Amino acid sequence: MAESKEQLKANSKYSGSGGLTREQFLFHEMRITAKLMNSGLDDKQIAEAIIRDNLFQYPTEKSLRNVLGGCIRRLKALHDETLVAAVALQPVDVAKQIGLYAMMKNSSLVYDFMVDVIGEKYRLKDLSFGKTDVNAFFFRIQEQDDYVATWTDSTINKIKQVLIKTLVETEYLDNIKSNKLNPVWIDSILLNSIKSNGDYAALPAFNYFE
Repeated sequence: MAESKEQLKANSKYSGSGGLTREQFLFHEMRITAKLMNSGLDDKQIAEAIIRDNLFQYPTEKSLRNVLGGCIRRLKALHDETLVAAVALQPVDVAKQIGLYAMMKNSSLVYDFMVDVIGEKYRLKDLSFGKTDVNAFFFRIQEQDDYVATWTDSTINKIKQVLIKTLVETEYLDNIKSNKLNPVWIDSILLNSIKSNGDYAALPAFNYFE
């Protein structure tokens, strides 16, 4: 008997990736949440402060709550108070790089895309980049994962847009139409954390090889 979509989702490493269409990169929101988390507030207190004062400046409480949950999940996925503090307090370029890593840790799809596509480009010293690279990645994971194979073209296109916009926000690309990756340099705070946590597989995504 064929598995239901819910069963396929339960067995998929990409089960949590649908939220990407709603959550985006969220640097501004991540920075605010990290500052509150770094000040010692728990999840409930963080939510109360953000909702009470509408710190994200969103039009509805529902949209605010949806995004807030994503921010907390990403920051907790780092499992590192030093990185949370860096998102809150470090210069924007450093905080954005750690925000990208948090996004990777919270989403297997973002992690695999950054390592298998972007990291491989840096490893091969091939800075060309285009729709064909993104399309090939999605074709491959649809072949490998029955749950991803059920995604509509609309969902896949939205996730592709999120990935490209994230590359622009983190300065891997100059703009959404750019066909060339920029060289990036990993910040020492992030490098030390990744190494201490043994997540060496993530390093190529930041153009770092040993």
